[in-house]
Amino acid sequence: MKLLAILLALFVGASAWNHDPGFKDGRNVIVHLFEWPWNDIADECERFLGPYGFGGVQISPPNGHINGDQWWTRYQPVNYWLNSRSGSESEFKSMVWRCNAVGVNIYADVVINHMAAWNYEFGDVPYYPDHFNVPKGYCHSSNGEINDYGNVEEVRNCDLVGLNDLSTGQDYVRDKIAGFLNSMIDIGVAGFRVDAAKHMWPGDLENIYSRLHGSPYIYQEVIDQGGEPITAGEYTGLGAVTEFKHCFKISDLGSCNNALCHYINFGQDWGMLSSDRALVFVDNHDNQRGHGGGGGVVTFHQPANYKRAVAFMLAWNYGTKRIMSSYSFDNTDQGPPGNGPIINGWGTCDGGWVCEHRWRQIRNMVGFSRQAGWEPVSNWWDNGNNQISFSRGNKAFFAMTCEGQISRDFTTGLPDGNYCDVISGDPTDTGCTGTTVSVSGGNAYITVPSGEDSMVAIHVGAMSGGGNGGGGGNPTSNPPGPDPTSPSGTSRTVIFIYKQTTTGQDMFVLGGIDHNRRSGCTGDADTSNCAIPIIHRTGGTNTNLNNQRIGDDYLDWYGCESDQGYGAVGSPMVWTTNNPSNGNTVTDQGVGYFDLNQWGDHYWMLDVDMDCSQTEGGWFEVKGFVNGGEGFEGDLACDSCSGNGGGTPPYSSGNHFARCGYINKFAFNSNECEINSF
Repeated sequence: MKLLAILLALFVGASAWNHDPGFKDGRNVIVHLFEWPWNDIADECERFLGPYGFGGVQISPPNGHINGDQWWTRYQPVNYWLNSRSGSESEFKSMVWRCNAVGVNIYADVVINHMAAWNYEFGDVPYYPDHFNVPKGYCHSSNGEINDYGNVEEVRNCDLVGLNDLSTGQDYVRDKIAGFLNSMIDIGVAGFRVDAAKHMWPGDLENIYSRLHGSPYIYQEVIDQGGEPITAGEYTGLGAVTEFKHCFKISDLGSCNNALCHYINFGQDWGMLSSDRALVFVDNHDNQRGHGGGGGVVTFHQPANYKRAVAFMLAWNYGTKRIMSSYSFDNTDQGPPGNGPIINGWGTCDGGWVCEHRWRQIRNMVGFSRQAGWEPVSNWWDNGNNQISFSRGNKAFFAMTCEGQISRDFTTGLPDGNYCDVISGDPTDTGCTGTTVSVSGGNAYITVPSGEDSMVAIHVGAMSGGGNGGGGGNPTSNPPGPDPTSPSGTSRTVIFIYKQTTTGQDMFVLGGIDHNRRSGCTGDADTSNCAIPIIHRTGGTNTNLNNQRIGDDYLDWYGCESDQGYGAVGSPMVWTTNNPSNGNTVTDQGVGYFDLNQWGDHYWMLDVDMDCSQTEGGWFEVKGFVNGGEGFEGDLACDSCSGNGGGTPPYSSGNHFARCGYINKFAFNSNECEINSF
C-alpha cells in the first residue's frame, strides 16, 4: 500500500506538471521569434508584443553551439552555457527580465536529446563517450544512426542524422540536463519547447522533468502524422505536445483546398490531441523548409493563404497557439540576416526579416484570441460549402469565405455597438481605419470581401472609437499603418515614375543635388553633400526588394552604397497599380496595389522619409534606371511642375525635379512632372 501511494503521488505530480503555459492577463498566444538576437527580442516585447497582447516568445536554443552561418548550427550543442549567436548570458537575462516586466513569457527551445556531431567528447559540460548511447552499445543499428523509424529502440537510442545521442537513462546525464534547464528557470524562463522529444524515452523525460524547479510549461516536439509506432499520445502525460497534424489540415483551409463547412468540429474529432495537450501552429522553422514532417504547409511565401490559416487558428478554440515569425531565405540551410530585424515606417520588418507577427491581419487576431479566451464556439453558420461564420460566446465573431463575397445578416452574439473589423483596420480614438460593423440585437449586416483578406473579425476589445490598437493589449499609441509619423527631422516623400517594363526588369532611382550646384560633393554617399538621407517605408515579403534596400541610406548618384544589398544600382523602386483586386499589396508583398497610385498599372514607386534640410529649398533631382539593358533615362528639361505642390525648380538640370514632403509623379524619358500634397 505504501508503494502504491508513492507511485500514485508521483503520477499525480507528473500529470499536474507543465500543461499550463502560465500566461499573464488573459494572453494566450506564443510567437516564435526565430533566430532573433536577445536584445531585439527585449525591445520587441516592450514596444510591440506587450502592448498587443502576446503571451510569450519562443526563442531559439540559447546554449553554446557549433560555428557556422546555417540555422541548424543552433541545434548542435557543444555546452550548456547561455552564450549563443543570439547573444551573451547577460543579454539573455536582460531579455527575460524585460519581457516578463511587460507580461510576455519566455519559452526556450532546448536541445537535450543530443549534442553536436563530434567525437562524443564535450569537456565544457562535461560529457564523455560513456554518456552517449552509441559508444555505450545501446544502439543496435548497423551504422549507429537511425535507419528505420519503425524500430522504436533505434529511433530513441541511435544518432539522429549523425548527432551524438545522449544516454538520457543515466542519472549523471539527467542531472546535467536538469541543471541546464533550471539555470533558465531561475532567471525567469517560463517553459521549454523540447526539441526531438520523440527520440527520447518518455520515462527518461519524466525523470528529468521531475528535477525541475517550479512548474515550467513544457511542449514537446513529437512529429506524429500516423504510420509509425511512436505516437504523440505517449508524451501527453508529461506536458503538451506539438500537433503536426494541425499544420496540414489548417493549411488546406488557408489554401481553400477543403470546404470550410467541414471545420465545424475541427480539433480532437479530427484525430488530433485533446485541446489542453496540443500546441498548435500553421508552420514552424522546420516544415516551412520542407524538413521535420515534410513540406505542403502554407507559409509566408503564400501570404493570402497564410493569413487565412493563421486567422482561423487564432479565432478557433483549439489548442495553445503559436505563430511563426520568419526571415527570408533562398535555400533551406540559410541562416538569419547579419543584422537584427529592422522595423520600417509601416510597422513591418525589413533587412531580410519577414515578421509575420507584425502583419495587421495576424497581430490583430492575437487580440481577438485574447478577448475570446476559452469561450465556446456558437452561432455557427455555413452555406454548405466555402462560406462560414461563428462567434466565441458573446466576446468575438469571425466570418470567412473561399468562394466570393458574402453580404448578409449574421448572428454575431455580441452586445449592441459599433465594432471595428480588425482584419481590414484598427480602432482609433474617433472610429475605425477599416470597416465598421454595427451590431443590433446581436445581429449585423456584414459584407465579407473576396480576395486576399477574405475575412471579417470583430470583438469586444475593438470598438469603434476605442483607440486601443486592435484590443490585444494596451498600446501606447495607435498601431502602425500606411501613414505612420515620420521620424523627427524628416518628411514623407513619394516618387512615382511610369514605365512599362518586361519580366525580370527592376527600376531604381538615383538622385540628390547636382555637383555643380553644391560644394563638398564626393563620389561616396556617406560623405557627399549632394546625397540626401532617406529611410525606406515599404517592405513586405518581397525578398529581392528587402535585400536591395539593406544599407540604402541615401538618395544619391553613386549606385550601390558600400553596405547596400546585392544587386542594387540605386534606391530600389516597387511596381504599383491602382487596382485593389491585383492580389498583392505594397504593404504586405512589397509590390502591387498602393493607395497613393491614382493612375493605373506600371507606376514604379519610392516611398521614403527624407531629410528636407539637405535639399535645395525643398527641391531635389531624380533619374530612373531600368536594369536588364535599358539603363538610365535620357536628358530631360523640367521647367515647371503642375499640381498643388508644383512650381518652378530653383535651378536647371537634365533630370526630373521633385519636392521633399510631397507626392511626385513622372514618366520615364518624359518631361512630365506633377507634384501634389498628401
